[in-house]
Amino acid sequence: MISLLGIERVFLVGDQPVRALRGIDLEIGAGEYVSLMGPSGSGKSTLLNIVGLLDRASAGSYRLDGLDVTALSDEQQARVRREKIGFVFQFFHLIARLSAQHNVELPMLLAGIPAAERTRRSDDLLRRYGLAERAHHKPEQLSGGQRQRVAIARATVMRPPVLLADEPTGNLDRASGQEVVRILEDLHGAGTTLIVVTHDPDLGARAPRRLRMVDGRIEQDLRG
Repeated sequence: MISLLGIERVFLVGDQPVRALRGIDLEIGAGEYVSLMGPSGSGKSTLLNIVGLLDRASAGSYRLDGLDVTALSDEQQARVRREKIGFVFQFFHLIARLSAQHNVELPMLLAGIPAAERTRRSDDLLRRYGLAERAHHKPEQLSGGQRQRVAIARATVMRPPVLLADEPTGNLDRASGQEVVRILEDLHGAGTTLIVVTHDPDLGARAPRRLRMVDGRIEQDLRG
């Protein structure tokens, strides 16, 4: 599903190059559940952004579901991202002026899906995640846990095979975080490839495969 070979990412800070990723080789199979841990600045989010086609590697190659996406144009990468990858972020990134339902429908609107189908899918997901009565509320009217459930619905409404979650419980209380983890793991149980970046050792330990990054490299790759 995900194949990275020799991935490097170099940023310029002033006139000094900073190597955020150093020769990453990584294979993640379809349907795996992987946690990605490590200290701040170790390269976790940079790696996730490259896997999610939100950033480009400075060197190396990346194949996603058999397709070499390394040299695709921005427009081509955006299409692959829309079809193949869902994102869940720590700070939700919902659009403040839109209702929960319209936030969930946005990816389908951009993909040209007809209005009736957009409504059907968004209603189904909001009901499944216990948000049917909050569908017409804006993000400011929702709790943190409710916002994250809306964000998960938006991330999965296009039924992507890969779901990337960057600190998905980092802004939530314990009970809300547990509900979010349950939803993510249910999605994995249904076949979604799930990659979770976290500082929470308890959350990281739940994944059958656990990667640890240090200084832009994968230092550990534990299974079982």
